[in-house]
Amino acid sequence: MLFVIAALLLVVLVVTAIVRAVQIIPQATAAVVERLGRFKAVEEPGLVFLVPFVDKIRARIDLREQVRSFPPQPVITKDNLTVNIDTVVYYQVTNPKAAVYEIADYINGVEQTTTTTLRNVVGGLSLEETLTARDEINSQLRGELDKGVTDHAPLHTGALVGRGAVTVSRVDGHGGQVRIGGELWSARALDDHDVIEEGTPVTVMQISGATALVVAAG
Repeated sequence: MLFVIAALLLVVLVVTAIVRAVQIIPQATAAVVERLGRFKAVEEPGLVFLVPFVDKIRARIDLREQVRSFPPQPVITKDNLTVNIDTVVYYQVTNPKAAVYEIADYINGVEQTTTTTLRNVVGGLSLEETLTARDEINSQLRGELDKGVTDHAPLHTGALVGRGAVTVSRVDGHGGQVRIGGELWSARALDDHDVIEEGTPVTVMQISGATALVVAAG
């Protein structure tokens, strides 16, 4: 009886060892392997053999390009107006070892760097410049992300800032609507005697509460 139990335990041990020793790493994935708690290697896709109970896979890192959208960020422009800006960041891990060991959460690092950079860039622009300088903001964001995030976890990054231009329905001294940054705002002509027809380019002079005070551009 004891012999049977010992044989069963031996079989279970052997099966467990085989399962632990043979791992399959999928395409476009890298495995960070540790030996006795210390970094050993980054294994590429394919069949990987580990030493049972000595080696373990610490993390599997997706090497494909990822896309992450962040909630609208409230940003104050140079003329002290607050706008909400939608941001989409795409990134690709290029150094799995650094992504695991050199920063606790590289995704959070991307988000925080994006938010900080966005506020710095937009803080130097007026509302009108912010609405028309999307390419410039995207370029600066991409540069800062590549520079700032790669100091910790090497990534290939980029960013797309999304917002709508100012579009207008009929606005006069009594009220109307404009769309700023993809959001619909109540609007009123800065001069109560002005009438701004739909489709007329406008400049937002001030935002008071939830109401934008606008004038016809030019």
